[in-house]
Amino acid sequence: MIRWGVMWCAVLLTISVVVTASAQDVTDEQSRKEVREVVKRLQSRYEKTRDLQADFTQRTTIEGFERPMTSSGKVYIKKPGRLRWNYLEPSTEDIYVDRDDVKVYVPEHKQVLVGKLTQMAASKAPLELLQGAAKLEASFEPEPTAGNGRGIGGVRLVTLVPKAHEGDAHRTVQKIVVEVFPKTYFIRSLWLYESSGNVSNFEFSALQSNIGLSDDLFVPKLPPDVEVVKAPVLGQP
Repeated sequence: MIRWGVMWCAVLLTISVVVTASAQDVTDEQSRKEVREVVKRLQSRYEKTRDLQADFTQRTTIEGFERPMTSSGKVYIKKPGRLRWNYLEPSTEDIYVDRDDVKVYVPEHKQVLVGKLTQMAASKAPLELLQGAAKLEASFEPEPTAGNGRGIGGVRLVTLVPKAHEGDAHRTVQKIVVEVFPKTYFIRSLWLYESSGNVSNFEFSALQSNIGLSDDLFVPKLPPDVEVVKAPVLGQP
């Protein structure tokens, strides 16, 4: 379940990014200008995206463990608020999100975990984004990445720092660093830093957008003998 616990932020960011850039006073004006430009183009790209599919690779470095945990699979997204996130390697796990409803199917265990996204996530930010009900700027402060960080094509990396909100006592995300493709401004990769010291990196490839993904793709096909398990409630104040 570690994979599920860290993937949701990547999903939310990939669905729709609507932000307004602002940087701390310690950064220079050129850095702020570049961040604003990246954010503007990123916003424009995702506002025009109705659906999206991609391959992904996830590498999670767990505090106290020498080797990272690596997974890969496919992700499908359709606005508003529909997601199918399929882990294929090293084991199969299928995650379906329909707005606030979540189903996590593990074929090996013949179980499906059923719950609410707002109750299963360790932080409420930016859950509203999945529903299209709020802008990302309400949950994060975008700023230039330390060390003059840049991705492929020399495009500046953007760091998203969660804002403090009432009820976020169990918030675990310290920051998210985002890299975009230099031509399309789709998200290429992101790094999720948790307060526990764990760091997860997601890399996306083979992106296809606005291809008319069917609604049926987001409906889980479960065997009749699957065991239904209620998901634990996390992130309560």
